[in-house]
Amino acid sequence: MAIASINPASGKLFAEFVPLSSDELNLKVDRAVEAFRRFRKLPFGARAELMAKVAHILENGKRNFAEIITAEMGKTLISAVAEVEKCAWACRYYAENAEKQLADDMVETSASRSFVRYQPLGPVLAIMPWNFPFWQVFRFAAPALMAGNVGLLKHASNVPQCALAIERIFLQAGFPEGVFQTLVIDAKQVEQLLDDDRVMAGTLTGSEPAGQSVAGGAGRNIKKTVLELGGSDPFIVMPTANLEDAVSTAVKARTINNGQSCIAAKRFIVADEIYDAFEASFVQRMRSLRVGDPMDPATEVGPLATTRIREELDLQVTAALHAGARVLTGGKKIEGAGNFYEPTVLVDVPRDSAVFQQELFGPVAMLFRVRRIEEALQLANDSRFGLASSFWSNDADEIAKAIDELEAGQVFINGMVASDPRLPFGGIKRSGYGRELGPFGIKEFVNIKTVWLA
Repeated sequence: MAIASINPASGKLFAEFVPLSSDELNLKVDRAVEAFRRFRKLPFGARAELMAKVAHILENGKRNFAEIITAEMGKTLISAVAEVEKCAWACRYYAENAEKQLADDMVETSASRSFVRYQPLGPVLAIMPWNFPFWQVFRFAAPALMAGNVGLLKHASNVPQCALAIERIFLQAGFPEGVFQTLVIDAKQVEQLLDDDRVMAGTLTGSEPAGQSVAGGAGRNIKKTVLELGGSDPFIVMPTANLEDAVSTAVKARTINNGQSCIAAKRFIVADEIYDAFEASFVQRMRSLRVGDPMDPATEVGPLATTRIREELDLQVTAALHAGARVLTGGKKIEGAGNFYEPTVLVDVPRDSAVFQQELFGPVAMLFRVRRIEEALQLANDSRFGLASSFWSNDADEIAKAIDELEAGQVFINGMVASDPRLPFGGIKRSGYGRELGPFGIKEFVNIKTVWLA
């Protein structure tokens, strides 16, 4: 089956690619193994110089790269440019910090000298999603390559041109052949790679079923994995919060990336005494968002990435209505060319409904009214997911309680959840395990070796 690049704003096919054969894939892995033997010996300074060149290429070509992103998956061009800029930031962060993050850790013991050394593992398979087709890859690649590993990228099948562009960037920067390779393959070929003894570890950002499949295959082969899966992030607003800031951020947090983000706010939990004002303002702003051509700078919400994603979202909204929910705005597909869906606000979603426990991957928000902070936190934690959360309050006791009790890998106070190269990123529960970014992320794919000298 061909891997296709289809413009989600028009539905037009503009590129097709034939997946690698098993023999061709085997040669790619051979090349990665050979590249690793040499690349792991390259000093940190030399790796940092190459990674800084990657950042330079990204910054200089950000408009062109952004146009590829927007054409393939539909995010607004403005947000695609910002995504490329963020990739450059991550590359520079690790170019500047990897050596000290992986320096030997001296430990006092009965030995004359003992320490911990961090060494690369080898070829790492990265299975990456379409929603942030550059950022998801670079937040893996920058730390992994700076640690001395080599990367094998299996990107989502609807963003092949992004995947190939990323490989070209690393080659243009001067990284040796085989250090970072894009594998144009379909999902069924991932199992072959997980079963291959030459592939040392794997990382996946994607759906819960994809995570189960990869974790199962890696577990069968006793291989390290990092999983960043779905999320149904709560956005909690208490009475002392700045309401204007909370509402404006809430709209952005729900519709960022056309609503297709694991860390987008999806469940809005609002204190009773400010609920009516929040709802009225939130609904009005969601209703007034401009939906359209993602290449147009005035567009605020573009199309969903594929027709299947739009159909699944529409089925979820319909199921919510059948369960007793009400639509305050939106709730329908937009007719005509492209995978457009109306920005939507749902209320009265029953907590025992299937939709309450699902991830809504599009511009659809669920609003809930609560009386006390205890009820807000209990509702927030009533989820199979635990990726991130946003809590709005100016009460110090409430903030401390939220930080302590929210079941999530990240808690943002009076701000929108966002990844940052300097901070660890990841979740708990069904949102996955392991961490990306920061000093924790670079140590996920290394051998943490104890050294003891008599």
